[in-house]
Amino acid sequence: MAFLELKNLQKSYGEGSAVTEVLNDINLEVEEGEFVAIVGFSGSGKTTLISTIAGLVSPDEGEVLLKGEPITGPGPDRGIVFQSYSLMPWLTVFDNVALSVDQVFRKDSKKDRTARTRHYIEMVGLGHATDRRPAELSGGMRQRVAVARALAMSPEILLLDEPLSALDALTRSKLQDEIEKIWEQDKRTVVLITNDVDEAILLADRIIPLTPGPHATLGHEFKVDIARPRDHTTLSSDPAFQKLRQEITSYLIDMGVERGAQSDETRTLPNVVPITLGGGRTALPKAYEKAARSPRTDRYLEFSQLEKVYPTPKGPLKVVDGFDLKLKKGEFITLIGHSGCGKSTVLSMTAGLNDISSGGIILDGKEVTSAGPDRAVVFQAPSLFPWLTARENVILGVDRVYPHASRAERDDIVAYYLERVGLADAMDKLASELSNGMRQRVGIARAFALSPKLLLLDEPFGMLDSLTRWELQEVLMEVWSRTKVTAICVTHDVDEAILLADRCVMMTNGPNARIGNIMEVDLPRPRSRKALLEHSDYYAYRQELLDFLEAYEGGANPDPEVVAALRAKRTGKSPAKSTEAA
Repeated sequence: MAFLELKNLQKSYGEGSAVTEVLNDINLEVEEGEFVAIVGFSGSGKTTLISTIAGLVSPDEGEVLLKGEPITGPGPDRGIVFQSYSLMPWLTVFDNVALSVDQVFRKDSKKDRTARTRHYIEMVGLGHATDRRPAELSGGMRQRVAVARALAMSPEILLLDEPLSALDALTRSKLQDEIEKIWEQDKRTVVLITNDVDEAILLADRIIPLTPGPHATLGHEFKVDIARPRDHTTLSSDPAFQKLRQEITSYLIDMGVERGAQSDETRTLPNVVPITLGGGRTALPKAYEKAARSPRTDRYLEFSQLEKVYPTPKGPLKVVDGFDLKLKKGEFITLIGHSGCGKSTVLSMTAGLNDISSGGIILDGKEVTSAGPDRAVVFQAPSLFPWLTARENVILGVDRVYPHASRAERDDIVAYYLERVGLADAMDKLASELSNGMRQRVGIARAFALSPKLLLLDEPFGMLDSLTRWELQEVLMEVWSRTKVTAICVTHDVDEAILLADRCVMMTNGPNARIGNIMEVDLPRPRSRKALLEHSDYYAYRQELLDFLEAYEGGANPDPEVVAALRAKRTGKSPAKSTEAA
């Protein structure tokens, strides 16, 4: 008999013609002590599934059995950790965990309950923060409290609903390693809901995709035959990891991750140019070809000893220290580094949204001194007007940038780019009615529609789940391949950095952040995630980025010998030769 069993599970929401069938014919068996990960797209029903196992949602049909007994409601035999921390802000770390312990183990002595609480706080590495309140903790520390609270209840099964998805990449990877160690110690039965394939491989014994909703059901399962303990820093170079990662990713992509990136082209761009290039009309067929005209190619964008200093009560704080870089026209650069390393500061100065303390930025022969329509920015949050439609949000910028074009020509520009990002059927929906991923598509369409000289992307997919991120990366690559606009993208996602870039510019930690290494990405275009995973050189590029982030996590200045060694590891050259080549 399976420890946990789901039989013919079905769940719908709504009534009559408005009913939406979320889960359909879910069947699953989980053995005691097994770690199972369920991966899927946003809106596929993952949280409904975990909530049903937790007893927080009742199925319409079918049943959930734990040790052969039906689950009819919530209980302490199931510990659950959600994406949000749900801590009591007025209680300390100790008191937040003790709250659950005192409820579940009320018959135990106070001494035993205190010992249990402290044990699990120590287990998640928060012994030093026992008396702190949530407001004094980082996001990663708060999530550790939630994990400690769930474990302290000694549940028979631990349910994790995307517990790390709200955290930055570095914190997330550290907590993944900690969850792996805790599971090794405790050997609880675990069901993890995640959209991160790497996280699933690191932690799970089995990985089971949930098909896109509605009518979501479980797809083909993958067994993780990789020895434990697993560590994220070494896993990337494991051939078994690479093979499994490629299989799962390809399966998910085939299941629908590219569904919004392949809209049919139904119109061409009108023959107009933006006001920043003098306005008027030409015989050229594409707005981008006209917008891109410049005698400069090799030094189209130049950063010269760029610095940013902020005043603080303790004196001046230099965040960016001597950022020096030259971009060719049509080049795509990614800036990568840990949180707080100055990536977004460089981007905001380039956009003209943040004053330059020292040095300068030259775009197409002109110094950047303020914001302008020649630079389009896509932020992490798309900043749409919620009361306007997708079309109207894009029109706002197009009307200002193309004043000499006719109304019909401007409408065609808007429709063209909304179609290209997969929103042909949603142009007239209000922004407030769109999902986060669809809103970001509008932001991308709006940026490209301005025919900018420079496209600036500030972690444009950082708020999205990883599967939606894959989809929009494909959208971005498809649209960029038609325009070849010079672009800079700030990211903390290693795979995203390689997929998008001609060069990955790695920044050391702040303060006094600077360029630590520049990696040329010599991979064929057009690129797709699927093709990238199949390329023989991909994991060497990936490992160089991971090694750099690991080496400079503490904020050290770049050591030329270390940088040369990282590069040599990928290229197969000796460090001395690699340094000469750089």
